[in-house]
Order: sequence, then C-alpha cells, then structure tokens
Amino acid sequence: MTVLHRLLRPRSIAVLGSVWAENVIIQCQKMGFDGPVWPVHPTKPIVGGLDAYAGLSDLPEPPDATFIGVNRHITVDVVRELSAMGAGGAICFASGWTEAGQAGLQADLVAAAGAMPILGPNCYGLINYLDGALLWPDQHGGRRVARGVALLSQSSNIVINLTMQARGLPVAYVACLGNAAQVGLADLAAALLADERVTALGLYVEGIDNAAEFAALAEVSRSAGKAIVCLKSGKTEASQAAAASHTASLAGGGVASSAFLRQAGVAEVSTLPQLLEALKIAHVHGPQIGRRLCSLSCSGGEAGLVADLGAATGIGFLPPSAQQRQRLGEILGPIVTISNPLDYHTFIWGDGPRTTDVFATMLGGYDAGIFIIDPPRQDRCDPSSFQPALDAIEAAAALTGKPAFPVSSLPENFDERLVDAMMARGTVPLLGLDTALAALVAAQTPPGRAGWRPISTRRAPDLMMLDEVAAKALLATAGVTVPNGVQAEDLPGLSRQIGRLALPFALKGLGFAHKSENGAVRLGLHSLDGEAAMPGATGYLAEEMVQGVIAELLLGLRRDPVYGVTMTMGFGGVTAELLADTVTLICPVVADEVETALRGLRLWPLLDGYRGRLRGDAAAAVAAALQVQAMMQDVALEEVEINPLMVLEHGVVAVDAVIWKEAI
Repeated sequence: MTVLHRLLRPRSIAVLGSVWAENVIIQCQKMGFDGPVWPVHPTKPIVGGLDAYAGLSDLPEPPDATFIGVNRHITVDVVRELSAMGAGGAICFASGWTEAGQAGLQADLVAAAGAMPILGPNCYGLINYLDGALLWPDQHGGRRVARGVALLSQSSNIVINLTMQARGLPVAYVACLGNAAQVGLADLAAALLADERVTALGLYVEGIDNAAEFAALAEVSRSAGKAIVCLKSGKTEASQAAAASHTASLAGGGVASSAFLRQAGVAEVSTLPQLLEALKIAHVHGPQIGRRLCSLSCSGGEAGLVADLGAATGIGFLPPSAQQRQRLGEILGPIVTISNPLDYHTFIWGDGPRTTDVFATMLGGYDAGIFIIDPPRQDRCDPSSFQPALDAIEAAAALTGKPAFPVSSLPENFDERLVDAMMARGTVPLLGLDTALAALVAAQTPPGRAGWRPISTRRAPDLMMLDEVAAKALLATAGVTVPNGVQAEDLPGLSRQIGRLALPFALKGLGFAHKSENGAVRLGLHSLDGEAAMPGATGYLAEEMVQGVIAELLLGLRRDPVYGVTMTMGFGGVTAELLADTVTLICPVVADEVETALRGLRLWPLLDGYRGRLRGDAAAAVAAALQVQAMMQDVALEEVEINPLMVLEHGVVAVDAVIWKEAI
C-alpha cells in the first residue's frame, strides 16, 4: 500500500468550492460512488443537492480524498488544515503558482501539506473508474470497469480527450499531475501501477522530472508484467547548445528522450491513436509481443499496403516456412501465391473451418499475426458474411496460443460494440492500419537492462573548451589512440618540428570548435612552405595523416540536464548532420549495447566488409566509446567529441577532438 492509496481509492470524499465542487458531486453520483461525498462551504447550506458542512472540522471524520476548488491563497490554508486532521490527500485545482511566477506560494503549499500527498497544484484531478470515485470537475467519456489501464497526463485537456475514445480500451484511472509540486511523475505512476486491477500505464508527458526514479519504476512495472506506453511531446525544441558541437545537434530535441525510454524498456509512440492502440495490446498481452509477425488479407491491395507500411515502420515480414507453404498450398490451391503478407483471396470466404485452418497454419509459424478485415457498417449494411472470418481469427489464436489481431484499414470500420466484445474475450482489434503497425512496433520494445539507471545529472557550470592538443592528451590518458603530432604557437616554430613526423601530415589551427567550417584544416601536406597563418588560431598542430581508413565515425558524449550523459555514435565525420546516420544512447552502457547500436546504423555494412571491402575494427570503436564513457566519470567534463574517429582494419584513431569542461 502506497502513501497515495487513500487518495486514489477513497472511501470518503470532501469537496470545497462552488461550481467546481458541484461538478465533482455530479460526476461521483453518475459513476455510482458508494461512499459519502461531503461538500464543505462556509455559507451555502446545500451544494450539489447535498447538505454542506460549514468547515472541515465539522466533517464526521478526516476524508480520504479532497477536491479543493477554491482560490490559491485559501488553498494553502485548506491543505494545512487537512494535513493536520489526518486527511488522506487532496487535489489542488487552482492555478497561479510557479507557472505564474509564484514559486514562493507553491513552496508554502508544499510546506502546508507536510506528509499528506497532494496532486498539483494547477491540477484538473483524478478519476477512479474501478471504484466510481471521481475528483474531477468536468465531463469525461469513461465508464466503470473491473480492470483496465491507467492514463497519466501532464496535460488535462489531452487526457479528457483520451477518455472520449471509442476504441474499446478499458480505462481504470485517469490522473493529472499539474505542477507536480510534491507528487512527481514516477511517484504517481508507481501508485497507479500498484493497484492489482491496473494492467498497463499510458503516459502523456512533456518532461521527466527524475530519470533515475522513472527507470526504476519502469523496471518494477515490467517485472510485474505491466507495460508502460509513453507519448512525449516537445521533441522539436532545438538544443540550445546545438551550435557548439555536432553531438549537441544530433542528440538534441527528442533524440535523448527516445533513447532513455528505449533503454528503460518503455514503449514510445508518436500519436494519441497509437497510444490507445498500443495500450490495448498491453492490456491483453502484457509488456511485449514477439517481433516475427505475419499478415493475412483477402486482397492483394491490402497485402501490398501492409508490406509498404510495414517497411516504413521497421516491420519486416519473414516468409513462411516450407512446411507452412505446403499446407497453405493444399488448402488454398495453386492460384494463390504463398507469401507473407499473404493474400489468401476469397476462395475460402464464408467457410469457417477452412478459414480457421489457413489462419492457424500461418499464425503458428510466427509470434503474432495481423488479419486485415473491415466489417461493413452496421447501420447501412449486413455484416453477417464477415463473421466466419472474425470467428476464425479468434479460433486461430486459441489453437496456436499466439496473439491474433483483427486490423481495420480505417479506424471507423470497426464498431465499438464489436471491439468491446472481442476485447472481453482476449482478442484485440486494432483500428487503422498505419496506427496498428506503429502500435505493434511499440509492443516490441525490448526490456531494459536489469538494474540500469542513468548517470546522475548535475548543474551545468560555466564552460571552457580545451584546445585540441589538451583534448587529445586526455584521450590518450584514457587509452584512446591519437595521431603522432607536434605543436607550436606559430608556423615558423612548427616548421622546425615537422621532421619528427611521417609524411604526409595535416595542419590544424587551434582554438576552434569547428575547424573545417573556419578553414583551419589543411590536409596532405609535405611541408609548410607557402602556408599562410590562420586568422583566429591560438596555436598550430601538425599530425601524421592516418592511412588505411575504412570508415569515419563520430563519437560524442555530453551531459544532459535530464538524462545524465548521452552517447552519440554514427557515420559521417564533418558530414554527420548531412548523413544523419547516428544513434544516441543514455549512459551507462555496456559493450553489447554499443555494438548493437552500431549494427543498427544504415551504413554499418561499410564497417562489415561491404562488397569485398576490408572489415573495420568495430570492437575497437566500441572500446573507444567505453573509454570515453569512463572519462565522463570526471564531473568537470561536460562534453567529449571525437570527430572523426577513423576506423582501421586494426584499431581506431581519434583524428580530431573537442572537449568542454568546467571553467577554472
């Protein structure tokens, strides 16, 4: 039992205010809440048709949950009194706190609450559809359920809209965070998931307040067999540090948040319909379905559309086995091409046993299957001819023990009553083909590594950039190979040392974050004769050119204010942003995770012997990434970028490096 138990599952509710309080009373009555609802008002004898109490001290007992619908200043006093009398918790509805520049008033509210939990302030409220308890001052579209998913949102309007869904998703709780002054995202999410009747958690979030706590929550949730599906907004915001490095540009926006969710084992979606459909899958089938999918339809057009949309969402449909092809050919005849996606034509339409045989034979060779079917609208058509196919889908699932998903190409083509009936039997219709495929991808989110927590964040200090010589000295100390080089304050001084280098060499001006963009790199030189000084350079570096390069990688680690330390790897060198072939991870990572990330890049074949080329030393690149990760244990370091990291047949070399650290 959590500290939020009484607030989330109240046996008694108090309401303060006028119009908003009346709405709460109405919603509780409509939903059939069987506990007492006590209006509290200093002057009105009746509120919402119920006898009102003049003050909190007049109540029969401390309420489990209280909806506070009065102004912000009175809210502080009310919360203080509720806490003192041993109330279970409160919803602080009023706005005008930190979001309005009144941080001090919000701090007073938290102090007044003490150990009593409060949601908000600036919080719309809470709905418990399991027990009919609503601390909710508005309409909603939900209904009583015995079990279902919880919806937790940092936007009240978004979650109101979600309650209006007609997709057959059973919703157990709806909760808003508001300003989250006291109860944060992870705390409220954990309390909702602690209810044994909650099957999964859907999140709409604008930010994550504590990444380590959230990662711990995700691990506990998945261990309990409950998936978390997240829609995070605000991804297009450009990183403020984007001009400072390639790493900042490539890991900015929503890249870091997506990496964090993936590593924590949280399914991520990008639209509200995807959120609802993914939650339907999670409600019935738990945190993860397999990756090997088959698709069946009675139309070549649908099969082609599935293949195209699947490719766009990263779903690859593997071909049936020889045994499957033989059996399906026996049932369907020589005209039907046995493939995946499978167009089984209409030869078996209406024949329940043969349709079941086809569906079960195909489904049995995969982890899950989608069955494209759009029942005719019931108000104008007769949908009865589609029933044998619908029955066959459920029968195939029962025979194989594999998830079978009826999928309508258009969301409006599956009647809500039909969805409800099939969901009750454990079959999940998915509405809208593109949305369904995205939801199925989300349902394949791999579990996070046990015990994984992101590195703690820290306050960003004033920064200074090390010149390349100092940066490479740090890399060399950490075990990363750097080119042999010489340095001097000016070109004449550098010229006297060139004889120590193997030719050809590269000439670099020091003091630039982006040397190429500032004309501070000259390659393939054999002497400094005729070379002009570089405006703005604070010194010069000459280095031996690296030979036998198979690929150029970017490797960058930087501190993130939310997720700790990000690691970005990819192809491109100076063209990294142009190619956009990078992947971002959240540290700490292990070697297998880094290698898997590299193998997922589009240009990975260039490292893996593409068309007879030499193979690059991917293991050395992974080792370099882990060596730089170890460097970031020094909290004075803010960012380390190697660009390019030259990959050779044996080994890697950090040809250019930028390091930002705390200013002295």
